[in-house]
Amino acid sequence: MKEKTLVFSTQKYTYFRETFVKQQDTFEKGELEYKLFPDGESYYRILSNVLAKEAVLIGGTVSEKDTMELYDLASGLVDAGVKRLTIIIPFYGYSTMERAVKSGEIVTAKTRARLLSAIPQSYLGNRIVMVDLHVSGLQYYFENGVHTAHLYAKPLILEAARKLGGTDFVLASADAGRAKWVESLAFDLGVDAAFVYKRRSSGSDTEITGVNADVSNKKVVLYDDMIRTGGSLINAAKVYKEAGAKEIYVVATHGVFPKGSIERLENSKLIEKIIVTDTHPNAKEAAQKTAFIEISSISDLLINAVTAF
Repeated sequence: MKEKTLVFSTQKYTYFRETFVKQQDTFEKGELEYKLFPDGESYYRILSNVLAKEAVLIGGTVSEKDTMELYDLASGLVDAGVKRLTIIIPFYGYSTMERAVKSGEIVTAKTRARLLSAIPQSYLGNRIVMVDLHVSGLQYYFENGVHTAHLYAKPLILEAARKLGGTDFVLASADAGRAKWVESLAFDLGVDAAFVYKRRSSGSDTEITGVNADVSNKKVVLYDDMIRTGGSLINAAKVYKEAGAKEIYVVATHGVFPKGSIERLENSKLIEKIIVTDTHPNAKEAAQKTAFIEISSISDLLINAVTAF
């Protein structure tokens, strides 16, 4: 009988650890002890025997503290003798600074990838699994022989779009930057694709000038890989509404939802409902507070990825 894989998680991603163990009997819950010292220093202790066992560690870079927790736990698991370590990062942040534009700018996406690449190697190697990266090239920032896998949440996005739009709707993008991805999704769905035209009105502001498709009296499902403040979604929704859209819905992979963003989106009265995955703990928490947000879990996608290795 094959030995079970131990599943650990950072504190904010315990919901995935519980789901892994509940859905597959090939996984066993990894036990950890957490403590915070008076000066703010973190204490971690691995309670499970991990020697010569396979381990999965789930944690996202939702803050600098969470990134360091992920690094510390991963390093500790290797030091304790895991045979192979698979690190699942449902949400890999730092995509805002994925390249330098001005002289002297630090590409944080790369420096954080280097940090995670510095985790000691288990003797069968380390693997890092990420989901719907804002910039797909980020997976190549990792070094030292770390094997990376980029999972696409496309099946969940298609299912969510059909659920919201039915059989007759337009799949839309908030800007032309996602037009090719939206066109691909629309082709699979058998519906029309739409995106908005933008024009730079000043050094820092852009102005939406039009829509490339007829959305009059139609349902519009807006797709974006990530929702942060929701400002671009609201601006795009206004334009689609002015172009005659009957109802507007939103589908996204990552719901970052900083403070006040959900209220801003809901109070705009432009969007009927938002479906996001549970890659970010903020989305999971938001769905428990308002029916405006619905979760489509990526747990099966992650479990299948791990078992396929």
